[in-house]
Amino acid sequence: MTGIQSFDLSGKRALVTGAAGLLGREHAAALAEIGAEVILTDIGAAQLDAAQSALGAKFGDRIRTAVMDVTSEESVRAVAAEVGAIDVLINNAAIDPKVTADNKGLELSRLEHFPLQEWDRQIAVGLSGAFLCSRIFGSGMAGRKSGAIVNIASDLAVIAPDQRLYRVDGRPAESQPVKPVTYSVIKTALLGLTRYLAGYWADQGVRVNALSPGGVYNNHPEEFVMRLSNLIPMGRMAELSEYRAAVQFLSSPASSYLTGQNLVIDGGRSIL
Repeated sequence: MTGIQSFDLSGKRALVTGAAGLLGREHAAALAEIGAEVILTDIGAAQLDAAQSALGAKFGDRIRTAVMDVTSEESVRAVAAEVGAIDVLINNAAIDPKVTADNKGLELSRLEHFPLQEWDRQIAVGLSGAFLCSRIFGSGMAGRKSGAIVNIASDLAVIAPDQRLYRVDGRPAESQPVKPVTYSVIKTALLGLTRYLAGYWADQGVRVNALSPGGVYNNHPEEFVMRLSNLIPMGRMAELSEYRAAVQFLSSPASSYLTGQNLVIDGGRSIL
């Protein structure tokens, strides 16, 4: 297969974790656009139903759902047994802690006060979940000598958060909100997992790559958008659909000679 035909996933089955979220739906739509049957997984049944309804209106019965807790090996194995062979796995599930400016007291997002319980919770979803899903679904791919895994990382896997983006005028330094330590740590670790798995399964037909998106505009406050846009050479945040083609490329035979790599799509922010 060459050219545009190499993007075709007709007859293939893909599974997306965290599929009820903003980008999860987009990743699912990207795969369905090129012919895949897509299984949406998430921990919340109601949110999954909403996602299936929205995507099913366009893609029909090629959109399926399965409630799955990525932090539970039992839950992941149960879904694997239910859905059968998977050709494409998108490890998208994560907790993205939103930075808000409404807390005027002790700022728990700050490193000095960040709760160990929250550290463990976020790592369980964003990193251990990707490990479990890769081990269970990826092992099946390796057994069939074919498959693709895409780990959704972030531009904050290759650069540090610029905490000036979240600064609140007039707030004491010790109570300024920040992007918590967990997000960068988890996304950076996903790159290590990507490289490890790519090497581990290189001779078994399983390709493993990462996608590192930049910030996606989603009705953010105007001041935040302006601050972030000033850090991006292209001068704007990403639009919601601008990662679809990347997901299609990394998931399909179009990227047949690519493994262990991190595709950064951030409007140029990380080059500065």
